[in-house]
Amino acid sequence: MSKCKLCKKPASNRFGLHTFCDTDCAYQFAIAAKEKLATKKQKEFNAETRRRKVALKSRSDWLKDLQVVFNRYIRLRDARLNCISCGGKLGSKYDAGHYKSVGAHPELRFSEINTHAQCVHCNQHLSGNLINYRKILLVRIGAEKVEWLEGKHEPLKLTIDEIKILIAEYKSKIKQFES
Repeated sequence: MSKCKLCKKPASNRFGLHTFCDTDCAYQFAIAAKEKLATKKQKEFNAETRRRKVALKSRSDWLKDLQVVFNRYIRLRDARLNCISCGGKLGSKYDAGHYKSVGAHPELRFSEINTHAQCVHCNQHLSGNLINYRKILLVRIGAEKVEWLEGKHEPLKLTIDEIKILIAEYKSKIKQFES
């Protein structure tokens, strides 16, 4: 004798391709199968939607994504340090502050030596507190690198593929900090 497809009790009633002990088990099995199919279709739809959204992203969208990942990396890298400008404790909320601003120097936007953990007060309310930023920066990275930052640089023209590679690299670096 066969077993019920749902409850595994002995069964002899055949409904479609499966054997069930009664119509209740057959009905419950059909409902579960329908829900499983709907879930599968929803997952496929969601995956297709994500794929289409990624295909529609502009270079600017990718740069924003890279900036978020880069800033997260800087915050994790410098989490145990003090504010680069005032030397105070960072607290629970702090920024990835740029010595040379992103607006004036977009070519240094993703430069790790140009970006350091900075308290919100110094970064947002004191416009970076740059005089003090430079003093501590000289100690952290040295005069030669500060001079390099203050010099002229070629424009940064990343392709979407290069941006994706940088996102992957910084996500990998973030995982190292989090593990």
